[in-house]
Amino acid sequence: MNLLARYAENIFWMARYMERAENLARVLDVQETFVRDERGGTNWLSVVQLYADEEAFLKRHATASAETVVAFYLLDATNPNSIVSMIRAARENARTLRPWISTEMWSQINVFYNQLLVLTPRDVAMPHLSRVCRMVKEACQTHTGITEGTFYRDQGWYFYQLGKAIERADQTTRLLDIKYHTLLPSPDDLGSSLDMQQWCTVLRSAAGYHAFRRVYPRGMTPTTVAGFILFNEGFPRSVVMCVRQIDGLLTRLKSRYTLRRGSEAMEKVDELLAALLSRPIEAVIADGLHEYLDWVQRQLIEITAEIGHAFFGQEPAPLAQVEVQ
Repeated sequence: MNLLARYAENIFWMARYMERAENLARVLDVQETFVRDERGGTNWLSVVQLYADEEAFLKRHATASAETVVAFYLLDATNPNSIVSMIRAARENARTLRPWISTEMWSQINVFYNQLLVLTPRDVAMPHLSRVCRMVKEACQTHTGITEGTFYRDQGWYFYQLGKAIERADQTTRLLDIKYHTLLPSPDDLGSSLDMQQWCTVLRSAAGYHAFRRVYPRGMTPTTVAGFILFNEGFPRSVVMCVRQIDGLLTRLKSRYTLRRGSEAMEKVDELLAALLSRPIEAVIADGLHEYLDWVQRQLIEITAEIGHAFFGQEPAPLAQVEVQ
């Protein structure tokens, strides 16, 4: 049981780090698009605030410019929340899991990590940032595809999917928050072409633009975009879709493998799902979308803690801290 718990934790966090790296690349990419407007130059600090990294960032950099924030989150190996640190952590988990994962999974993570190691500040400067973010997203998606096609379907598969779904739900709220909270337009800009262009960018960064247009073919408003990203049950990155997956994965883990623990985690997931389904997006926005997203993130942290206690035999590392498992 101890050996299983150790491997389960490695698998869970490998999935989380890969998903987190992809979504951080999405946030940096959407921010790079936002800074092209006249207010954008002052907005790079919002990315740091989004991840609650102000203290760590300001120890390294005096100001939050495009260059310093991108370097902090892409290249800084001493920052545990940088993409290079996340992929290093995923690789170390994968190393421990060599008897459990396919050769293709291991090889692809190695190649990806080495690609990141050779990047320089010039490579990630503004003219090239979008290209680098695209490379990161495609490498993470390649990992997902290889895992889908080669990872044996046993308990480890369920823990991998759990980690991915929890991380995706959390990161989807952050991607939405960077537009609605930190880049909220002035009353004069609300509904303007600039505002709509930025909402369109959020959808594209979440890989949801075409799916959104299938549901709303003739219009786009902040309310419909936020509601789609949070609550649409056909969109694989929506928060509701991810929480439903978490619920189903925990149910199958307990029933298929007769695991005794996990009831507390399931109760918290049920509570979160009920809350997500109980209020329309108009009510959420009226009461404060940023506060709602923050609450969802806290619920996901509590669910992670319950999963760690139930299945891994210890409390997992805080989300703001990358810890090689």
